[in-house]
Amino acid sequence: MDSPTSSKSWSIYGRKEITSKYEILERIGSGAYSDVYRAHRRSDGYLVALKEIHDYESAFREIEALQTLKNCPNVVILHEYFWREDEDAVLVLEYFRTDLASLIREAKKNWKDGISPGEIKRWMIQILHGVDACHRNSIVHRDLKPCNLLISEGGVLKLADFGQARILLEPGFVASVEGLQHDDSNAAAQGQPSTLQEPEVIINDSSEEACTSEEQGIKSKEEIFRHLFEQKAKAAATDDTDKDSNILDGDNSCLATCTTSEVEDDLLKGSYTYEPDGGENRYGPLTSCVGTRWFRAPELLYGSTNYGVEIDLWSLGCIFAELFSLEPLFPGTSDIDQLSRIFNVLGNLTEKTFPGCSNLPDYKIISFSKIEKPAGIASCLSNRSPDEILIVQKLLCFDPASRATAMELLQDKYLTEDPLPVPISELRVPLTKCDPDEDSAGNWFDYRGTGSDSDFDEYGVNVRKTDSSFSIRFD
Repeated sequence: MDSPTSSKSWSIYGRKEITSKYEILERIGSGAYSDVYRAHRRSDGYLVALKEIHDYESAFREIEALQTLKNCPNVVILHEYFWREDEDAVLVLEYFRTDLASLIREAKKNWKDGISPGEIKRWMIQILHGVDACHRNSIVHRDLKPCNLLISEGGVLKLADFGQARILLEPGFVASVEGLQHDDSNAAAQGQPSTLQEPEVIINDSSEEACTSEEQGIKSKEEIFRHLFEQKAKAAATDDTDKDSNILDGDNSCLATCTTSEVEDDLLKGSYTYEPDGGENRYGPLTSCVGTRWFRAPELLYGSTNYGVEIDLWSLGCIFAELFSLEPLFPGTSDIDQLSRIFNVLGNLTEKTFPGCSNLPDYKIISFSKIEKPAGIASCLSNRSPDEILIVQKLLCFDPASRATAMELLQDKYLTEDPLPVPISELRVPLTKCDPDEDSAGNWFDYRGTGSDSDFDEYGVNVRKTDSSFSIRFD
């Protein structure tokens, strides 16, 4: 960890509007698009995370999503943010010491019987409440994974890292989450005072005038967003580099809500659509190149840009399977290997299992030999009950329309039958974030080794060229 003394070259230390309100203690995460610091609020000593985002599109996505979800008990709280035209956005967020990835590692390493069924159910319920809040507000997270599910000392779990999130409908069409059920007071469970409130906006324009008063309200914020976007879009327009937000950001999203993503020279990259989010096109075309490979839905791996919240449901299935087995379900080393692992378990992707799959952009480019006897989800979840296997199966369906929604799963009998979910106060929580064991195979450190689909020596590959295209078959 960096100390404040060694990190003063970083821009956040020179921003008086931030340092006058927060004492920066240390840098706790660093990635391509963000740096995160642990800090104290000077007025009352409240511990926060300051997330400095270097990419304006990611900043817009995260701020917009968190403001929309500000009343959701299982989504990280955005207390306020700072932004100037010539500076990076800095988000003031709840601080969490650990995450679900660390809990899984701790359980695997030190808990004799793993995570108990009652604990698993309580973690599931909290995750589902957070995801349901997103989906009812037409927000698709697009990067759900254990290290983006932060956990407080008191056992409260919250969704974080919305840098890749998209709102699928324009503001004004979002659903209310007032009826969202939860068990405990988040603030009380964390042992900290409640500070849930309308995020304060600290934005300096050329006149150095901060926009913080209630009189300016939401309209002023929208005008500021528009102005900032126009300025930053003009600057970006002079850069010929084709840049996407899905690039390696290190394994640092725990505590800090940074994104762990990946860069690869991918065989299928030519079919990816990189989305120019922002401005009038903010709700326009999506990209398939989002999320982290191990939790990426098959339609994304085949290049789909016509998807919805169902991609989050596939990610949930992978997360739930990992809670049961303490091992990643599909730890692919490349996109091709990812598809191969999925097919070996679920069978081939066909019109029967996914109506319309032949229309996916890369479906006719890449194909696999027929899997005669797929292993099935049950083979990956040995010693688990039929109900536990079934809840994973309800999410890991090839056909997006067949995946159970978060609300449907919250009403599933599995969560209401014995053994019942334990109270939040009885959940076991690691004291700190666990560092990945770099020497063991199939662990979270593998996220940094993204692999490349351009090397197929380990596969049997047949490439067929035509006058205008090619296809690749894996035997």
